Amino acid sequence: MDYFREIAKRNHRQVLFGNDPESGLQTIIAIHDLTLGPALGGCRMKTYLSTYEALVDALRLSRGMTYKAAAAGLDLGGGKSVIIGDPETQKSEDLLRAFGRMVDGLNGQYITAEDVGTTVPDMTIVREETQFVTGLPEDMDGSGDPSPVTALGVFHGLRAAAEEVYGSDDLSDKTVAVQGLGKVGWHLAEHLRDAGARLVVADIREDVVKKAQEELEAEVMAPDRIHAAECDIFSPCALGAVINNQSIEELKCRIVAGAANNQLADEKVQGPMLKLRGILYAPDFVINAGGLINVSGELDPDGYAREKQLEKTKRIYDSMKQCFSLAKERNVPTAEAAMIMAEERIEAAKK
Repeated sequence: MDYFREIAKRNHRQVLFGNDPESGLQTIIAIHDLTLGPALGGCRMKTYLSTYEALVDALRLSRGMTYKAAAAGLDLGGGKSVIIGDPETQKSEDLLRAFGRMVDGLNGQYITAEDVGTTVPDMTIVREETQFVTGLPEDMDGSGDPSPVTALGVFHGLRAAAEEVYGSDDLSDKTVAVQGLGKVGWHLAEHLRDAGARLVVADIREDVVKKAQEELEAEVMAPDRIHAAECDIFSPCALGAVINNQSIEELKCRIVAGAANNQLADEKVQGPMLKLRGILYAPDFVINAGGLINVSGELDPDGYAREKQLEKTKRIYDSMKQCFSLAKERNVPTAEAAMIMAEERIEAAKK
């Protein structure tokens, strides 16, 4: 495997491979771009099939953070880290502390936070070794769990998409199919229920599905078939690449808008396909930026202020409208329009 080829083709600035034999830590920290500011992005811990797979994940995710921060109007670059290992059996205080020292060695170029496989309490341990960490608990003047704020941003972005397609952001007569009821998906489903939407949901956990039936009055579908639900809006909130050549042909919605990262298997292929079918896609790195917006508030010299960050998150509605407008103006898929928005801001900063 040519690792440098993978790094170069995505224009990454720096990639750190970290190994700590005492704790068992094996980590990759990828810094994509620092034009707008230090690279902020979470730490993902999972069992990868190979180091190459872990590298590609870190590169893909960090690049996405560059565009997410730029599109959200934040003065931040894009970075991401992965820890190779099972978070249920291999995570330890020593491992997290070793990771913190790796982050500290980058001297502020990369700022970490929680992600899949890591938690707010984990970040308090990392904080023992470095100041370059966000997503800390509220009793440490942090922002706490970012999931509710991510869900809030997705909800307002979804409203913007509804206004674009249906002429109104009122969701009371709309059916929304939510794939994945994790922390973000569940909070989003609650917002949709409160807005009067009819819910169709899917999750691999039977207890969560039963809870959704009871508390959200939701209809249930199989996780691998919910994309084909009869609905107005399909909201992927679980795995990436759910929008592929096959699933696009089975979509019965007019909008795809959800919290999952990398929803399109290949944005250069599925973006035009969705446009051709008349399905509006809300680009994931624009609509799900609420969590990043929220933790970025911890970097404010005046300290984290929750209401201020919530108001910024609600502006995702405006960012989505800007994206849709640009897509129409230039006659390009919305996925491409979102990239243009982000890249133009980065290029303007370079000049």
